[in-house]
Amino acid sequence: MVKLSVIVPFHNVRAFAPDALRSLRANAREDVEFLLVDDCSTDGTRDVLERAEKELPGSVLLRHERNLGSASARNTGIDAARGEYLTFLDGDDWFAPGHCAELLGAVEALGCDFLRIDHVRCTGRNRTLYRVPHGPRNVVLDPRDAILPAERSTSVDYAYAWAGIYHRRLADDGVLRFPDGLHTAEDRPWIWRLHREAASFAVVGLHGVFYRRGVTSSLTQIGDVRQLDFIRALDQVIEETRQDPEAERFLPKAVRTYCAIIAHHLGTMERFEPAVAVKLRSMSAAALRRMPQDALKDALDSMDLERGSRLRRLRRRPAIGRTGAATAPGTEVTV
Repeated sequence: MVKLSVIVPFHNVRAFAPDALRSLRANAREDVEFLLVDDCSTDGTRDVLERAEKELPGSVLLRHERNLGSASARNTGIDAARGEYLTFLDGDDWFAPGHCAELLGAVEALGCDFLRIDHVRCTGRNRTLYRVPHGPRNVVLDPRDAILPAERSTSVDYAYAWAGIYHRRLADDGVLRFPDGLHTAEDRPWIWRLHREAASFAVVGLHGVFYRRGVTSSLTQIGDVRQLDFIRALDQVIEETRQDPEAERFLPKAVRTYCAIIAHHLGTMERFEPAVAVKLRSMSAAALRRMPQDALKDALDSMDLERGSRLRRLRRRPAIGRTGAATAPGTEVTV
């Protein structure tokens, strides 16, 4: 019986894939499978994965014939997973030895739908511990109660799919699926749906995931049009929250988060290609006008003067059509 399925998407990470694969080997056991999803790599990553499929116990290589993005790659892994529990890793990150056993032990001891865990952020040789922004630990709670308050970072702002473990029933119910086609920010609507629809969760202090920052091929470092996927992702958060029975309770948080992410991108305009920067402004202006206006007014009034003023000016700008999509999960945003 497979106890845990580890889903790992790879796309053009030839330089880092060996580290990820070595870390999986240090977590191999008879009841763990590793679903290696090659999202149409063109840099030799697929060759590395083909060797790993032969040498890494429990590994299965799944291939995309065209690049579909990390959301679709994770969905491919979810569809193939056989485990009672699922977790994720990105192809340029790594696990500590024994991390999977610790994850399984923690979730089985608490008996909840999903766990969220801390992670170690790696920039060059620097290591920094990032904690889930949620106070109670080792206590099973209602995930809906961890969405608020609106004016503070909470568990829905900690949008890292690999920072946790999830019971199979969430996959069977469709809660674990990611919005297909997103190349970045796919974790944003995913984490909101998880907190709205799962029955129970807990936070534990495990530190076995190492998240690599500063990778030049990462979408957090690239200023092309794929970064604009944050608009579509946050539009989905707003739309699904509108349909929730407690929409009035949760919409202020969703709107404030959306505003904070727009403000963040506007504050880093220099990293975007010129045409993308123009499109970012127009699409963001349109997004502000689509939001529930009462909740938007409250959000802007509660933000600092610089961000609030910038967004009010932007809302008055002419806008282009509605395309595009949510910040990359590794982007730090002040709520």
